[in-house]
Amino acid sequence: MKNSLYAVSMLASMMVGTPVFAAPADMLLFNGKVLTVDKAFSIRSAVAVKDGKIVAVGGSELIKRYPDAQRIDLRGRTLMPGFIDTHLHVSGLSHRSVEPDKAKSISEIQQMVAAKAKELGPGEWISGYGWDEALLADKRVPTRADLDVAAPNNPVILTRAGGHSSVSNSAALKLAGIDASTPEPEGGMIERSVGNEPNGIIRERSDLVARLVPLDSKEQMRPSYIAKLKWLLSLGITTVMEAYTSIDDEPEGKGGIGKGGPNDAFASGRHSWAEFRSIYAEMGADLPRMITYIAWPGAERLKAFPYHTGYGDDRLKLGPIGESPYDGGFTGPTAFTKEDYKGLPGFRGKTFYSQDVAREIVSVSGALGWQVGIHAIGDQAIEDMAAIYDVELKAHPKADHRWFLSHFTMIPSVETMKMMAANGTWAAAQPNFLYNLEGRYEQTLDGYRLEHNNPVALPLKAGVKMVFGSDNLPIGPMVGLYTAITRKGPDGKVFGPEEAVSREEAIRLYTEKAAYLGWDEQKKGTLEVGKFADMIVLDQDPMTASENDLLSAKVDMTMVGGKIVYQRNVGE
Repeated sequence: MKNSLYAVSMLASMMVGTPVFAAPADMLLFNGKVLTVDKAFSIRSAVAVKDGKIVAVGGSELIKRYPDAQRIDLRGRTLMPGFIDTHLHVSGLSHRSVEPDKAKSISEIQQMVAAKAKELGPGEWISGYGWDEALLADKRVPTRADLDVAAPNNPVILTRAGGHSSVSNSAALKLAGIDASTPEPEGGMIERSVGNEPNGIIRERSDLVARLVPLDSKEQMRPSYIAKLKWLLSLGITTVMEAYTSIDDEPEGKGGIGKGGPNDAFASGRHSWAEFRSIYAEMGADLPRMITYIAWPGAERLKAFPYHTGYGDDRLKLGPIGESPYDGGFTGPTAFTKEDYKGLPGFRGKTFYSQDVAREIVSVSGALGWQVGIHAIGDQAIEDMAAIYDVELKAHPKADHRWFLSHFTMIPSVETMKMMAANGTWAAAQPNFLYNLEGRYEQTLDGYRLEHNNPVALPLKAGVKMVFGSDNLPIGPMVGLYTAITRKGPDGKVFGPEEAVSREEAIRLYTEKAAYLGWDEQKKGTLEVGKFADMIVLDQDPMTASENDLLSAKVDMTMVGGKIVYQRNVGE
């Protein structure tokens, strides 16, 4: 009888136009353009949220359905799923660091270094990360001579964006024992000038100098890690896959190296699984969700570590063993290629370890229940690693492994792409590399391999599953969308237009598809009922904005689990 009365009451309510009964909602976002990124890429205008999850997606009818919810008028702006960056390095800022990524010229870098030398005093090390010659007015790399002028009495090392090369001054090189007689290091290059003298640039083996830099403690570094994670929210990133996390500081016998071991962990302050656990236990609700790659620690230590991929929760969990670079990159340049580098007869880059070691990493990790995501940038590196995956997956089939290659920067053979598609091997790509590294590609590649650098469309057509990330070059997802859609570098030149994808596809690879890499496709990546309310509000519609407006688009609001964790101030 009660059910009959309820049905009659509901029918009467609908007939007179009063709100239909619905479970209450905490929040209603309405009057916008909602890109659901569902299977049909449906466009709606309102989303209701309850307890951190989406409870309704629709139109203006939701306003009547949820009269008591907190209301956010989108005022015509675009609401879409938050970006999932599948490859990013969360870098902290030491007290001895400058920020060359913010410099627009070598002169500005010199000013930063000189100011830091004055602050720290003579003899103190100065470090920094993020310079990029393509973004400097000088259009050249800084050299030891530039840094000598700025800080003649302090050792200085500044790492290039991407982390594959660095520049050091004379004081730093002297402390590292690097001079004209120093042989080429294994796996790297020391650039030379007149008389074979090092010019300060070291490719792939920056550790030769960086190992000498005193490291801040975890306590000193912690605030800068938290600040960086919060900053990611301003870019609309609601989930980050941190691409280099260590287990060095785990207990000895459970994966850690113990006191006095190589790297003597973490008095160093470098980020680790333990440190991120501590940060997220304290502040997880105010940060993007995180999935951590774990750097290969060696077979015995990995066997001793009691966890594997998937351990954790929806705020912080373990991802793959990676990126554990098999080869270098084009900021080196030491990416391992099938053909000689342009203008460098006989040089095809380098690998950092043998195929036997690569096979051990893959087989041991897989046997212990880990996802695998190895760094492979050059076409030969991609083909090598894809083949190693193939052998292991055939020997030990896995129903849903979601192994992937990090970067996938050059286009491999059709046979390799077909092999990857058949094996379910993913490619975690960074289309923004084309924008940031345009000059590098033009210096080192030519012909087909230049035009198809950072391929997307052709691998997708071959059946390769792909996702997007940034690898910090730069981090902002809008650059990745712009480049995937236009195939343009910063000077407007179009590379391989047949590799371009639609706006819809580019957005999917940064949201819906990216969720798959963490087995989260049922929880996030689209705006659908039952999924986390991980959402962003943009001041531009990425489906209709001009190409230039894509690059300048701003995130007005970011929500993680229905909580507003970032709002842009007017005028930013």
